Amino acid sequence: MAPKQRKPTPGSSSASGSSPAKAIPHIDPNSSFTPESFEKELESLAQKAQSETTLHYLTEQSIIYLKSAALLSLIALYSTVSQLNLSPTYGSIPSSKWHSKLIMAGCFAGWSTNLTLNRVLPFKPEKLLSLLAVYVPIVQFFLGKVSSTLTAHWGPLITEGLTLLPLVTISAACVATYLEGADLPGFLPSWIRDALPGLGSYGFYKLSEKILGGLAEEHIGQSVLNTRVGMELALAGSYAALAPSKLLVFALPALLHTALLNTHLPTGNALANLNKGLESVGYVVLDRKESLTGYVSVVDSPKEGYRVMRCDHSLLGGEWVKFLNQGQFKGNQVAEPIYGVFAMLEAVRLVKTPQKIKDHEAKALVIGLGIGTTPAALVAHGIDTTVVEIDPVVHEFALEYFQLPKNHTAVIEDAVTYTSRLAADEKGQRFDYIVHDVFTGGAEPIPLFTLEFLQNLNALLKPNGVIAINYAGDFALPPPRIVTNTIRSVFPACRAFREHPRDMEDFTKNQRDFTNMVMFCTKDPSGEVKFRHPNNRDLLNSPSRQAFLYPQHEVKEEDFVKAEGEAEGVLRANDTERLVKWHESSAMGHWGIMRTVLPDAVWEEW
Repeated sequence: MAPKQRKPTPGSSSASGSSPAKAIPHIDPNSSFTPESFEKELESLAQKAQSETTLHYLTEQSIIYLKSAALLSLIALYSTVSQLNLSPTYGSIPSSKWHSKLIMAGCFAGWSTNLTLNRVLPFKPEKLLSLLAVYVPIVQFFLGKVSSTLTAHWGPLITEGLTLLPLVTISAACVATYLEGADLPGFLPSWIRDALPGLGSYGFYKLSEKILGGLAEEHIGQSVLNTRVGMELALAGSYAALAPSKLLVFALPALLHTALLNTHLPTGNALANLNKGLESVGYVVLDRKESLTGYVSVVDSPKEGYRVMRCDHSLLGGEWVKFLNQGQFKGNQVAEPIYGVFAMLEAVRLVKTPQKIKDHEAKALVIGLGIGTTPAALVAHGIDTTVVEIDPVVHEFALEYFQLPKNHTAVIEDAVTYTSRLAADEKGQRFDYIVHDVFTGGAEPIPLFTLEFLQNLNALLKPNGVIAINYAGDFALPPPRIVTNTIRSVFPACRAFREHPRDMEDFTKNQRDFTNMVMFCTKDPSGEVKFRHPNNRDLLNSPSRQAFLYPQHEVKEEDFVKAEGEAEGVLRANDTERLVKWHESSAMGHWGIMRTVLPDAVWEEW
């Protein structure tokens, strides 16, 4: 006879080792047991298990998207920081020539080879990111020293090809791998589910680039971590925190070089070390800061006796310091500018008007400060002068290192915003003289030459007033004619003058005619712009003004390219792409000119 089976009691184990007490709800012997209560207990357990599964699923999906978003955000910020690090050596426009193409190439390469990378590498690809990021500053540092050999055409491509491209490629590969585990809604067509991870990632990248890049440019220079190299180190640290790696032991040489020898990082003795590198070419950097419009520095040439203010790969102006309070210049109210065009702008006072403008009653508006040559002269003539300058560091350096007097009104603001607000106020201030003098990075800031901006200046100019507009550009290209057309459409009476005659040898050989042009205009539709001859008071005891104050080289029709197609019409705020397309050629030409003005080492040691 078979043994009688004993009914298992709650909490006992079966022969197979399973635990019925965990699989079957506990039933209290004293309670009234019914099938309904047993069913409810089972439903409760099922709901609990489902809840735990759902929580695990949501956590897993959240991690996938958060890690993807973190990598995309970091590389989006690095995109802007990379461009910022190239701009002092190459200028912002040449630096951007290959940038978007490299980004697209890196995204494509990473997205299409993620499986290969995961199979070939003995570790997860994200472990490489922090190591690559740590070595970016040292690669940029040494490649910057041979920028004259690489040239503005190829230098940015080679530099970002060795620094930014690997970061973009690995980041894209990691994101592609992460998103393979993403669970997209099943009701979507298969082709949408296949395309959505890639398109969504690129869209998120572009949005992050716009937001984070804008914040980086807005707050640059406010601390060491907000400097160009400081942000690169912070990004390397962020990669290390996101994906800790034992490979970082190989980062020590790069970290030591950046901390101790990289003169681009403004800490400790960096400026002193930078100047040691400039001793051989005879220049000294007195001060430097990173700011809204670029890397701004004050550079002295003790041997030649002049001083300039640099912004990225361009000069905002300069003056002769060896003449200050020396000999015949002793007691002068203004310094001697090293560029004649800045003296020519002061000829705005020489234009004949229907009613004579008295200096002590006049008000002047200067758009763009530079080193302050023109505002200083206007103040010296007793004119109430307002200066609009977007960059606070430019204003700070002009006051501290150049001869800009303090008795002027400074407006540290975007000129478009300021003039729009002032022009809209019918009872707002109006000016007898307006001087428009803006230039940066090898090309004109387009918004300040649009029809709408010039119309605001027209509204701010008194009926009897005079405006002088300085335009720097390549007359072998269409932009100068477009800008001239736009100015003439707003101001009925104008005459334009070049800083110097066309260099026919350079024009014939390189098809380049880069120069400064100053247009003098009035609001009198029946009038002609005529100048009175300067007197001794106008010249301010200045040989530079004696040579360049009175406009001489009038722009002729043949100085412009032929008025065909893209060189026709005026420039409107919603059609600025007409000029953008020519910026690259103009900026490349300007880069070459700047390399003849100052030695390569001055541009490379920033």
